[in-house]
Amino acid sequence: MDFLRNVATEYQTVFYLFTVIFFIFGLKLLTSAKTARKGNLLSALGMLIAITATLLYKGILSYDLIIIGLVIGSIIGVVSAYAVDMRAIPQFVAILNGFGGGVSALVAIVEFLKGELPVNVQKLPFDEATKAMYFHGAVSLDMFVGTITFWGSMVAFAKLQRLITERPIVLPAKNLINFLLLVGIIVFAVLLTLYPENILYMIGILVLASLLGLSLTLAVGGADMPVVISLFISYAGLSAGTLGFVFLNHGLIMVGALVGASGLILTRIMAKSMNRDFYGILLGNITPPEMAESKDSKDFYQGKVKSTTPEEVAMILESANTIAIVPGYGLAVAQAQGAVRDLYNELTKDGKEVYFAIHPVAGRMPGHMNVLLAEVDIPYDKLKTLEESNELLPDTDVAIVVGANDVVNPMARDAKDTPIYGMPILDVDKAKTVIVIKRSLAPGFAGIPNPLFIKENTLMLFADAKPGLSEILREYKGLKS
Repeated sequence: MDFLRNVATEYQTVFYLFTVIFFIFGLKLLTSAKTARKGNLLSALGMLIAITATLLYKGILSYDLIIIGLVIGSIIGVVSAYAVDMRAIPQFVAILNGFGGGVSALVAIVEFLKGELPVNVQKLPFDEATKAMYFHGAVSLDMFVGTITFWGSMVAFAKLQRLITERPIVLPAKNLINFLLLVGIIVFAVLLTLYPENILYMIGILVLASLLGLSLTLAVGGADMPVVISLFISYAGLSAGTLGFVFLNHGLIMVGALVGASGLILTRIMAKSMNRDFYGILLGNITPPEMAESKDSKDFYQGKVKSTTPEEVAMILESANTIAIVPGYGLAVAQAQGAVRDLYNELTKDGKEVYFAIHPVAGRMPGHMNVLLAEVDIPYDKLKTLEESNELLPDTDVAIVVGANDVVNPMARDAKDTPIYGMPILDVDKAKTVIVIKRSLAPGFAGIPNPLFIKENTLMLFADAKPGLSEILREYKGLKS
């Protein structure tokens, strides 16, 4: 054991470097649904290396509390992962991000209250005053980032769980208030760095950072939660990285920087997919108030909608050769992925070419639809990206839209006065026949009508996704018997 502890202490940074390398390759594998599981396992192995190297470090004097924490945390994590409903995965991710930021802030607070510098900081080649300024500056930064991450993620969780309204809650002069809060945080951080004996400066940072986190996230509507989740993934990484500077722990710094950068890249991709301003997202200006206003669509649809029945849909599918299934958040709400799989299996058994056209922000988080479909063993090569789908749709005989709305709304292409204008969409309306399975003509999150529903090639099947798909399957099988 002494030998292992010596090795872990001497080469701790090398082990952390291996962790980062495993994370990088894990992230690379996560870019494909086919290799995502391997990516998860590789990243988990990298984390195991980091944990082992840390636990074997000579500086650890007692393992009692560590073991208790590992056991309790592992039990909660495993039970939660198995118990969480697939519809709740977005809010589950949000709350995990929040816990990550909260833990970083709490550790920094505890380290500050101990009143002594961490071992690695004491080894810096500076005088004591400079070391103390560095440490307290790092603590201030970590408390700031960690606190914003915690409260912002908690608001995102509450909105997704519908504990509070999903509509934007915008304070008057929000940007000015946020700016003043940020200035206040900077002032308290400088004061804490110079006068660490005054604990009120630390409390000031925590209070103002909490208010800023709440203000930034409450102003965001439910439609933009995929972007918010991506952003807080980045913030959770940054909070871990800033905690690394508190202890001068190279592993935390490297991993935090990696996760933070990856989260920002993902946020940028999500912003492009939803036609949002990336820099506006960083300031909490994601959803302007007008996006929450719902237009009266009664006149828009009056006398123009063509309804259909499961029997008629089955007859259309029988004569089709290529079929696209377009999943949306309604699929997750109805837990209809099993019904979609059964219909897919029956159609492919008859030699029909079936694929899934997936918009990157369909659902409540990046990859939400991919996770749902992977859960029911839909082949990875049948999950098509936005670009791939739009190449295929013009030559597709039938497109079945299940619970999607804004991501298939043609207004995004030509209606400049709508909140979704410029947003990349799935060109479902270019398929030869479109079947939309929807409970009603209610608008999506953008609050605008959808011209797809009144197109000449569109038929509306008004039903819940799960029973609607099951009835189509039953009728389809009946045609063959």
